[in-house]
Amino acid sequence: MDIFGSDFNSEGEDRQKDNGDGITLEKIIIPMIQRDYAQGRESAEVEKVRNRFLDALRQAVSDSPITLDLIYGDIDAKGTMTPLDGQQRLTTLFLLHWYAAKKEGIAEKDYDFLNNFSYATRYSARDFCHRLIEFDPVFDKTLSEEIADQSWFPLDWLNDPTIHAMLVMLDAIDEKFADIGHIWESLKNRAITFYFLPIKDMGLTDDLYIKMNSRGKPLTTFENFKAELENELRQKNHRMAEDVIGRIDRDWTDMLWEYRGENHTTDDEFLRYFQFVCDIICYKEGDTPQGKENDVFNLLSRYFSHDNIKLENHVEILKDYFDCWCDRKDYGSPYDFFESFISHEHEPGKIRWDNRYDIDIFEDCLRSYGEIGGNGNRAFALGRVVLLYAVVTYLLHADEVSYTDFVRRIRIVNNLVQNSDYEISDSENRVGGNRMPMILKQVDTIILLGEIDAKLERNFNVIQLGEEAEKLKWTSDNPHMAELLFALEDHILLYGQIGVIGLENTNCFSKFEELFACDYDAIDCALLVTGNYLQKDNDWRYQLGSAMGRGMAWRNLFHRSRNAEGFENTKKYLVKLLSEYDHFTDEILRQVVEDYIAECECKNLYDWRYYYVKYDTFRPSRYGKYRWLDFEKNPYEMAVMWSERYPSAKTYQPFLKEVDQDGNLDPEDQGMSLYWDDGSWTVCENNAFVTYWYDEKSNQTVEIVEERIDIKQNEDGIDIENRIEKYKELCWE
Repeated sequence: MDIFGSDFNSEGEDRQKDNGDGITLEKIIIPMIQRDYAQGRESAEVEKVRNRFLDALRQAVSDSPITLDLIYGDIDAKGTMTPLDGQQRLTTLFLLHWYAAKKEGIAEKDYDFLNNFSYATRYSARDFCHRLIEFDPVFDKTLSEEIADQSWFPLDWLNDPTIHAMLVMLDAIDEKFADIGHIWESLKNRAITFYFLPIKDMGLTDDLYIKMNSRGKPLTTFENFKAELENELRQKNHRMAEDVIGRIDRDWTDMLWEYRGENHTTDDEFLRYFQFVCDIICYKEGDTPQGKENDVFNLLSRYFSHDNIKLENHVEILKDYFDCWCDRKDYGSPYDFFESFISHEHEPGKIRWDNRYDIDIFEDCLRSYGEIGGNGNRAFALGRVVLLYAVVTYLLHADEVSYTDFVRRIRIVNNLVQNSDYEISDSENRVGGNRMPMILKQVDTIILLGEIDAKLERNFNVIQLGEEAEKLKWTSDNPHMAELLFALEDHILLYGQIGVIGLENTNCFSKFEELFACDYDAIDCALLVTGNYLQKDNDWRYQLGSAMGRGMAWRNLFHRSRNAEGFENTKKYLVKLLSEYDHFTDEILRQVVEDYIAECECKNLYDWRYYYVKYDTFRPSRYGKYRWLDFEKNPYEMAVMWSERYPSAKTYQPFLKEVDQDGNLDPEDQGMSLYWDDGSWTVCENNAFVTYWYDEKSNQTVEIVEERIDIKQNEDGIDIENRIEKYKELCWE
């Protein structure tokens, strides 16, 4: 039955309602066995619930009346209501009525009915409600401070959880409603109503309260979420609500059960996947979650509100995205399905995923979606979002796309993801903006049609898109060689991009793996001997290989999506090295280097590559990064970088470091000079070792001419004497 327009607005017998048995409502008493008032608790979770509820009440008194669903309880023969469920809402409404009455100066006789609301949980709460009604605040500070300052307010009341929560709620109400006028009038005019369902013939036993109220256990986020979702859907369509909630309670819970957490529920797992589904909806509608409140309640309000014109479409997407994991029985569990086409090593018929990532990407989503790591990055990266979307797209169209076609097509998506780190973005602040809507469209084309849509703009990396289109045609024309290509793609240094070999060099496919099973340092030196494969990152930073075990330097070199200058030279000399030998071992590679060193020394020609392969100092097993301010004019004026992007105190000039006998390399000058006790310093210039000192009289840097060590060079600017050995000979004696 619909109780009077505002729950406590009793202005005489004509405003009271009867419960159907001739009994009128006189009082509302929160029973002893009920839990403390919880909506005013100060946890982050409760604060979200509180804000959502107050937002709804604010809207109700402003222009959109609201009905707060059912309140369960009993009304005795004297007209006293004892609620079993609804205590939290009733208490908040009591406080809102009090606030409106005091803020708007309503006459005492008009709000006297508030005395008919009371707590039986403990004396302090009951007395506080009575004292509060008598108190007239002046609103010169927060309401909680003003109330606590009163002589009638014992300080130990602050330890009463119900009173403390009421004070918190009053401050929240004041903050939310301070700028709203005519609150009392709106309440009188039935802006907020609720329905009361009497519990008859059951008796108010402890067992009944325990079952319905869980002895004060607060509702979980999931329980609140499900209740709000049901309420929104029910306002639109009762059958829709029953369908979705029924699936949550049965099919979807059964499907998620094997992924249950330590609390032996699937609540958190459900909500994380729900967030994933909402983000997909967002992207497919051309938007981005960036800059929006994205807890599950905000998402529910944004996409599943009863007044959303796309609600029915969103519900169908939600059902599809959960049902697809329930309906497919031929692959067993989701893990079995993923394991059928994914491996952490190359296997025929499978794609390779990095060891850092779980094979079961669905479980990964259930465990970590929406979480942010300590480094500020998503625990479930955007690339993983794209891959999971591709898998779900297949599951939803498994009747149209064969499993064999899917495995070929997910390889394409995986290659694109691994080579589009910069492009996979949903930030409007990045160059190119939010690419995710177009990326998902490209995925649809790939998974459903097995094609690359070249007309789509702003999606994956354009270089990789072009390569994948070429490989699709190539494997169609050369099906007998497809597995050789896939093995090359899966190499840990290539991650799907094979442009550094090229489809035209099929003789190099299998040799690549054999070469890079050798010592990386030996490969680096042998490749540089074969030709100058150096790549230029920017105006001053260059990339070479490195013996560092993780292969980061080589991955940088082999991925032209970096747009580094010199990629074609890297390809040219890599293919040349691969083509010149039938097989590779460390010994073969080192012999190549030794032969080159011997030839240089025989001809007295010492270019920078000679020094690089001759002296370990030039190859510190770091990131393979070097600084050259003018490589073309001054190839001997180089610096070895210790970090990946910028020079640091550990950067050094390798010629100086090699001749530095006493630790005089100056870290303050980023290792670009040898600093001497007399205040002078020595640098390595392109054609000489030069020593300088600072002349205070002339206020100038002056060269110490007699300490200059010139290096003889030919007309091409190449050393014709070993500058390192010459320095040692002249300075170490």
